[in-house]
Amino acid sequence: MTPVEHIRADHAELTALRRDLHAHPELGFEEHRTAEVVVRELTALGVEHHSGIGKTGIVGVIRGRRHDSGRAVGLRADMDALPIHEENGFDYVSRFKGRMHACGHDGHTTMLLGAARYLSRTRRFDGTVYLIFQPGEEGFGGGKAMIDDGLFERFPADEIYALHNWPALPPGKIGVRPGPAMAAADRIEIHIEGRGGHGAHPHLTVDPVLVAGHIITAAQSIVSRNVSPVDTAVVSLCAMHAGNMAAMSVIPREARLIGTVRTFRPTTQVAIEKRLTELVHSIAAAFGATATLKYERVYPATINSDRQAVFAADVADTLVGAENVVRDLEPSMGSEDFSFMLQQRPGAYARLGQGGAEGGCFLHNTRYDFNDEVIPLGAGYLAALAEAAMPISR
Repeated sequence: MTPVEHIRADHAELTALRRDLHAHPELGFEEHRTAEVVVRELTALGVEHHSGIGKTGIVGVIRGRRHDSGRAVGLRADMDALPIHEENGFDYVSRFKGRMHACGHDGHTTMLLGAARYLSRTRRFDGTVYLIFQPGEEGFGGGKAMIDDGLFERFPADEIYALHNWPALPPGKIGVRPGPAMAAADRIEIHIEGRGGHGAHPHLTVDPVLVAGHIITAAQSIVSRNVSPVDTAVVSLCAMHAGNMAAMSVIPREARLIGTVRTFRPTTQVAIEKRLTELVHSIAAAFGATATLKYERVYPATINSDRQAVFAADVADTLVGAENVVRDLEPSMGSEDFSFMLQQRPGAYARLGQGGAEGGCFLHNTRYDFNDEVIPLGAGYLAALAEAAMPISR
């Protein structure tokens, strides 16, 4: 019996667990109830666990039938929700305004708990499995917080794997690729200072709104004219604040722009920061204003290790067949703080097809919901990765 077939016996219970988590979403580093649920489940399984790692993170420890290999594998799931107001109508909709599981972390946590059920019962591996329940993935750097709190010193995994649902893939498919899987995420903030005044007398002002408009337009030339056409990058200015919407004739003194830069290559990241800094300063100066750029590196690129990515695809082959494994899944310009863990240990970040994108409901959508039908496959796949990485020799 495969891990997937074994876990199907728990499908109804796991679905109820997932929906309970969905109804009680918690933001980064506030996952206290979620952590309690995880601890309760691990305790019921007799699994050793350690809490408070990286604030609200938890690590479960399952030892195999044998330990001769001395090997250890980490399996990671994120637990936090997003500050989004849910617009679904089912009975397990979020009970909290402005918070929802819009990225499927409720499903990820459930799948890792499903893998824990199987692995703790069968223990058909030679080594140790570390179940890493991570807080604060959505912009809080929870992965880095766990590392800084001694994650890999206390739980020395040799390699590490993560699985994220992917609405763009149909249920029953698994995608992974060697190399870049997700982009680095940088935050940019531009502060423009001019001279405010009356909208009827613009010649007596230095208009920061006009400067902002030119910066926004010029920033879009960076990727098209400063990044190689065979490379990939994104520069998006996503928010602007200037003046008062009730003051139609007041030119404000300052304006602020907020945005993001996404890259895969560190050299491209450095080049974009340099070019954006030059444009911001020179355009402002050309209009008699001043401007500063605050460039913050939030998450590095998620780079899969070649050997582990091929291994992850091979394991998927055994569960769903080669025809259902996408070995060259297109990289995403989204970002992931699993990237911090991959900087510390070799591993791979894979995608589990769940469908839904064809209906316009992608990740971070107010009507998103995790597809419960894929729980056994996702949980079984995580378990199979551990078994295959640490087989019991005969």
